[in-house]
Amino acid sequence: MAVWHCREKEIEYGSKVLLMGIVNVTPDSFSDGGDWLDPATALTHARALEAQGADILDIGGQSTRPGHTPVTDKEEWARLEPVLSVLCKETALPVSVDTYYPYVAVQALRCGAQIINDVSGVVNPEMADVVCRYGAGWVIMHAGPGTPADVKAFFEDSVTACRALGVQDSQICLDMGIGFGKNFQQDLALIANIPQYKMAGFPLLLGCSRKRVIGRGSDQPEPKGRTYGNIAADTVGILGGADIIRLHNIEQEKQGVFMAQHLKGAKI
Repeated sequence: MAVWHCREKEIEYGSKVLLMGIVNVTPDSFSDGGDWLDPATALTHARALEAQGADILDIGGQSTRPGHTPVTDKEEWARLEPVLSVLCKETALPVSVDTYYPYVAVQALRCGAQIINDVSGVVNPEMADVVCRYGAGWVIMHAGPGTPADVKAFFEDSVTACRALGVQDSQICLDMGIGFGKNFQQDLALIANIPQYKMAGFPLLLGCSRKRVIGRGSDQPEPKGRTYGNIAADTVGILGGADIIRLHNIEQEKQGVFMAQHLKGAKI
């Protein structure tokens, strides 16, 4: 059994697939923009995800959908602070904050968050300094077009850069970046070929919930209607070695995750 070190939280992975529940405190996220913008409703949703079986809660204050309008670090923190200031005090789960801003990362970690989920696609030395100072977990994601070979090279280069900046291997989680600058075939290839680029000793996060690749592959234009397509993709990902699955709807999709885990364990 391996451990991902995230401040005071030691997250065991490998023997059990972990569920990361999504709370978007945004007006414009592609699938649930505005649903949880109010801090009270965001907290209610986070509590519901925990009750449904989430292992990690991932809170975001800025949409990363294609064509989104970026917000400043101060604007992002203004959305996140009312939620994190309460959630970090009341939940026993690790709390992840979806940001590429070092300022937001510092504020979130001061609030009690344990993980920085960074979609920038680069190893930012300023963010590395924050991660080192707080001993936080750091999700490093590949952004842009790429094949499994490209993602493998990015992961290897990123780990090397992190080591040079003082980040411990045990703090790092890797994410292939489904939907971030990739076309349909590239997304499919990354979901279907995880063994080609997964790095031993690092947890791998798969986040394809409700994304365009699921909509096109399952012929479902409505993001909230993509549950069955999500389950199919996550099953393939789990069989390939994904350790953490990022989900909008844990109550519906955890059945597929659990079944995929049993199937993986039955391989001979």
